[in-house]
Amino acid sequence: MHKLLSISLLLATGMSRADAPAVAPGLQPSQLAIVINDAEPNSVEVGEYYRQAHAIPAANVVHVSIPNRPKKLSADQFAQLKSRIDAQLKPEIQAVLMVWSAPYAVECNSITSAFTLGYDGGQCVKTCDAGKPSTYFNSNVGQPFAQMGLRLSMLLPVDYVEEAKAVVDRGTASGFSIPAAGAYYLTTSDGARNSRASFFPPAGVVRQRKLTIRNLKTDTLEGAQDVMVYQTGLARVPKLDTLRFLPGALADHLTSFGGDLQGTAQMSSQRWLEAGATASYGTVSEPCNHWQKFPNPTVLLRRYLTGMTALEAYWGSVAWPAQGLFIGDPLAAPYAAFRR
Repeated sequence: MHKLLSISLLLATGMSRADAPAVAPGLQPSQLAIVINDAEPNSVEVGEYYRQAHAIPAANVVHVSIPNRPKKLSADQFAQLKSRIDAQLKPEIQAVLMVWSAPYAVECNSITSAFTLGYDGGQCVKTCDAGKPSTYFNSNVGQPFAQMGLRLSMLLPVDYVEEAKAVVDRGTASGFSIPAAGAYYLTTSDGARNSRASFFPPAGVVRQRKLTIRNLKTDTLEGAQDVMVYQTGLARVPKLDTLRFLPGALADHLTSFGGDLQGTAQMSSQRWLEAGATASYGTVSEPCNHWQKFPNPTVLLRRYLTGMTALEAYWGSVAWPAQGLFIGDPLAAPYAAFRR
């Protein structure tokens, strides 16, 4: 706790380049593999669009065939899929982007956590139990596969081709310049979903990053036009259509089934991408409200502001990620100039 609070105080007082914690050289486009489902035309089209937009080498494209777009895979089905993917990955690949909307779960695990950490069947015995700690949490490891044997992964939903391409466009635009932006943290009336509120960074200005941190006690953020980060706790988040998300924006809500992309019981984390965010996170099975199963706000902000990509920032902010699905553009990095 002390370490996390000290980080948030550092951010609030304005972190200069000289003061910033050293960050290892991070994920490069040449180290990202794109996994395309040849059985889904949207995956093929968006995958190639992503490759060109981020100048990914053609040799980094992996092809698989997953017919009928199942939401969930069995452990055996996933093992076969992962084997096909791994067989096509070069040793220098540090991370993987799966370009499809489904499958997004492996039993009670997310497909991204199962790929990166291995399928955790123990979590499925009782999904509300504590999860296994991620060794990548709050680390400054720059080459996760080379250094830790972990290939970080993210999923880019492709239900609608133009919306998926818009996410990619925002991911590439995020590296052009550092905008004046806001980071919004909402403590809502939903007490159970406020379990990570104690980790919200204190309000203030991070001058070197042109970022204003705002802590609000309300259920609704309305009309903000400078959103770079938005974290809250509700089953459904209102007024997203009134907001303007900046290129590279991260946004998520603490609720049970945000990662159930095609579910209707609660708001899917895919709604954040549709509203203009570039990356998000949600759990695919009932996690209960352990803050460790969701992005830690202080850790996420520190990582992003020190120049990490959306993939590195999000993955490193979740202590127990077995049930959590990471979605969006992994290479978005609006603060990349501050990485050293």
